[in-house]
Amino acid sequence: MDLAALIRNVPDFPKPGIQFKDVTTLLLEPEAMREIIEGWQQRYQSQDVDVIVGIDARGLIFGAALAYAMGLPFVPARKKGKLPAETIGEEFELEYGKDAVEIHVDALKPGQRVVLVDDLLATGGTAAAVARLITRMGANLLEAAFVIELPPLKGREALAGIPVHTWIAFMVE
Repeated sequence: MDLAALIRNVPDFPKPGIQFKDVTTLLLEPEAMREIIEGWQQRYQSQDVDVIVGIDARGLIFGAALAYAMGLPFVPARKKGKLPAETIGEEFELEYGKDAVEIHVDALKPGQRVVLVDDLLATGGTAAAVARLITRMGANLLEAAFVIELPPLKGREALAGIPVHTWIAFMVE
């Protein structure tokens, strides 16, 4: 299936000059979602994964679906202030300031083997912050999995040393 053809391009969102890759159009196609989730399930079934972590917001969709398919626990990594219980957080730099992500303090246990899931790898700032959280909690990050990658934005560099898997690459600036 041509997954890239199912991604809508939204010019000038969220600001002029950005070509936003909208994964919600892919979600309208159940066979596309099935291909992604079943592909990841096959990829990770032999790696002794203990838990899936999904990044707010669209990574929660893909991560939860993968955790369900594999019969594994799911941990949401949310934007600061969105989780109701005690959290551990990590700040990261944005073009226009700072942001932060959080995970509940009791969500991961030392030694657990984790796959991190999100919809898009661009500059890698958010994913790198979540990766640092996972490591700080004593868990082992096996791989970061994304539906889409924008290679010119060098997100893999932000995730140096962490294996990365993606389904679609768009060569945008």
